[in-house]
Amino acid sequence: MPRPPSERLSSPKVLSHLGVMLVVSAVLGVVVSGLAIPFAGVLGFATQKAADTMDDLPTELETEALAQRSEIVDASGNLIATIYDENRVNVPLRQISRIMVKAVVSIEDYRFYQHGALDLRGTLRALLTNQASSGVVQGGSSITQQMVKLTLIDQADTDEEREAAIDDTYARKLRELRYAIAIEQKYSKDWILERYLNIAYFGDGAYGIQAAAKHYFNVNAKDLKLNQAATLAGLVQNPTAYDPTNAPDRTIRRRDVVLDRMAQLNVIPRERAEKIKERGLGLDPQPSDNGCVNSRAPFFCDYVLSYLKKDRSLGRNPEERMRLLKSGGLTIRTTIDLREQEAADEAVTSHVYQRERAIGGLAVVEPGTGEVKALAQSRPMGRSLKAGQTFLNYTVPKEYGDANGVQAGSTFKVFVLAAAIEQGIPLNKVINAPASLSISESRYEDCDGEPYGYGTWTPSNYDFAGRAANLYTGTRLSVNTFFAQLEAETGICKPFTLAREMGVRLTKPTGDKNGNGAERVPTFTLGIPDASPLEMSEAYATFAARGLHCASRPVTAILDSAQNTIKKYSADCNRVMQESTADAVNDILRGVIEGGFASAQTLDQPAAGKTGTTQDAKSVWFVGYTPQRAAAAMIAGANEFGVPLELNGLTIGGITRYNASGSAFAAPIWGDAMKLIDDHLDYEDFVYPSTVPGAGVTSVPVPKPPKKNDRDGGGDGGADGGGNGNGNGGGRG
Repeated sequence: MPRPPSERLSSPKVLSHLGVMLVVSAVLGVVVSGLAIPFAGVLGFATQKAADTMDDLPTELETEALAQRSEIVDASGNLIATIYDENRVNVPLRQISRIMVKAVVSIEDYRFYQHGALDLRGTLRALLTNQASSGVVQGGSSITQQMVKLTLIDQADTDEEREAAIDDTYARKLRELRYAIAIEQKYSKDWILERYLNIAYFGDGAYGIQAAAKHYFNVNAKDLKLNQAATLAGLVQNPTAYDPTNAPDRTIRRRDVVLDRMAQLNVIPRERAEKIKERGLGLDPQPSDNGCVNSRAPFFCDYVLSYLKKDRSLGRNPEERMRLLKSGGLTIRTTIDLREQEAADEAVTSHVYQRERAIGGLAVVEPGTGEVKALAQSRPMGRSLKAGQTFLNYTVPKEYGDANGVQAGSTFKVFVLAAAIEQGIPLNKVINAPASLSISESRYEDCDGEPYGYGTWTPSNYDFAGRAANLYTGTRLSVNTFFAQLEAETGICKPFTLAREMGVRLTKPTGDKNGNGAERVPTFTLGIPDASPLEMSEAYATFAARGLHCASRPVTAILDSAQNTIKKYSADCNRVMQESTADAVNDILRGVIEGGFASAQTLDQPAAGKTGTTQDAKSVWFVGYTPQRAAAAMIAGANEFGVPLELNGLTIGGITRYNASGSAFAAPIWGDAMKLIDDHLDYEDFVYPSTVPGAGVTSVPVPKPPKKNDRDGGGDGGADGGGNGNGNGGGRG
């Protein structure tokens, strides 16, 4: 009997159903012919161009390794930070709870283990339903097809590839099917399900079942219970809409759908499903911190990443290296000791507050290995300048932290001291050191054997007092005019070269015939070069290690996701001075703590150090060490943009300060930290320099009157008075 006119199909409907029939024919062709899909013969399917394009598709899909988050851990294996592009931790199927596997199979593809790449029944049902509704209202993709789609999205490198991977067309469905058939032929069902559970997105930044289990419930995937499993299985369909952190009511409704489906399939008893449906979600959400900002050691973490970004063995360029670090599932073993980091943090932040216009920093290094144990600064990491936050890392060299460093003042005198001892100058050599003097630059031999210049340098002492001093007393009292004359004996080349060999980054100006730095000037001894706490602690650690310099090293090894070591970072050490020279320096510098400027910082074991204050009081320092740790503490005036300021008159530690000095301001930071750090270190003493001439002679005989040309006084120039007669430059003691 013919249909009434009102029930007859319109021409568009007829054509539409014909299109569906053609698509169904194509699908049946897929099933029959395996990989040989006659796309070009499907008349009326999109355009001939689209059909030709699909004919040209490769028949196999390369399943690249999934991006996984990497972890940065301390020397004991404790987590410091996670870094990732996608928060994912791959787990094998055997480490995923069976109820989780059953839940996701029940709701997504209950006949997964019975059918091939295509669930024909589900696909045809979805095609007809969607066509009748003029849209996509039902999904019929198998888990294998879904895994293919997620893989194509994950591996898309261009916008066009990403668009093609999510395009709501039958062309995309057939393309996925073609790949799915190849996947089913190549891999087992368990492999496919494992990859699916690891690649799936579960919302709120959680990729893969392990990350989702930890993020939402703080359990591992192998320990998921029914309520948790049903919740996570329900998220896969629409992770944004069902995100339990934003829409718990929708999440519960979706979870109940999963439970009902599991009961319908007799995966779980109906009674159990109903009992679980009476419960809440039982969430225990965990933060998914990505990067260094919220880590346990932000600036150390940042230093680690900057350090590794310069390792050419990790990639052709910094971008490629960073991509590996954030997606390789690596474990980055570092040198940090969290006990020492906590001590450093407490010491710095208790003396310099984060919103003040001064910056405090401390770096701790292990002598003999170069292992960096702690980095702390008073301004926390962050973007809010008003809150006293910064991304500038003042504790490390500019190449790693973007801060320029600050003048190190009289802490540089030790390089002249060591050069003098290395050259055989006795420790008891007496030099008359007047309150101020005028000294010709021609007395300073440069690296080419020629005089530095022919001007006049006019240094003066911080206390404007004159005295006779030897290497012990001249150092312990930080006498500027003593060191100006001692440097004239050593020449400026050896102390400068020694400082570089000990880890201080000194500049190399273009056109310098000797390849040395612009700071190679007579005022070098007073600390006019900029430096970071890490550079100075690395340098002083050389004395503690008896002349063995070890480059600072924050990383010991990198392991892959299977915990196989893919690279080790060994100590990089070289001898830069004789053991006896370092022993002599240690014997001199321990007097700074044992009765000298830093006597308030006495530890439970022998320690040595040197204060430093720049002439214009823009920075103060104390660099000290024991045989087992070297640490450099620094306070510098700096506004929120990092512009240097004079410390005098600034509020530091909540108090307006004047007469800034290394002994009064920086040394207490060092002392507070080291008094805690040395509690877990064994007692160890320095070696007495018995073979060095003049060792132990701290008394100074009454000197002869100074020569006339050494009595000519000079003004107190600024820290930039670089040997041009304008002033004494650098340090004040």
